[in-house]
Amino acid sequence: MAAGNSSAILRSSVPADVPVLFQLIQAKAEFDQQSHTFTGNAGSLSEHLFGLRPYAEAIIAEHADQVVGFALFFYNYSTFLTKPGIYIEDLFIFPEYRQKGIGKAILTYLAQQAVIRDCGRLEWTVAIWNEPAINFYQNLGASVLPDWRICRVAGDSILNLASQT
Repeated sequence: MAAGNSSAILRSSVPADVPVLFQLIQAKAEFDQQSHTFTGNAGSLSEHLFGLRPYAEAIIAEHADQVVGFALFFYNYSTFLTKPGIYIEDLFIFPEYRQKGIGKAILTYLAQQAVIRDCGRLEWTVAIWNEPAINFYQNLGASVLPDWRICRVAGDSILNLASQT
């Protein structure tokens, strides 16, 4: 599918994309200054995207036959709306391909998928230090919710919580 005003092509990922998706995820971790938390592997990514029980989907953005970005997303659920939603875990475009309409095209595509799939929301997070992204998202009509914070239990903390009686 063409990507709106950009010269990029958007397509659903296929198993052969896993190595490049994994590289894109590593690049996003570096951009987010989170490389120290990166512990994933391509095998798990492949299983979780294309295995017997897929947990997520990914969109690939290509420009001149080169992969330049991606979005990985999955369903969440709103009890208040009693509808599913689409949660974008990651959206990343290599810096040299930004401001070419690719990010907008990806978000437009995912909004279209949310409508087709009868979802009540399209959601994602943005780092508070990433002002260019915040402005971009707000210009597209997104609300940045100031009264909500992400809570996360991971690593040893999740093991400790799970062992509670």
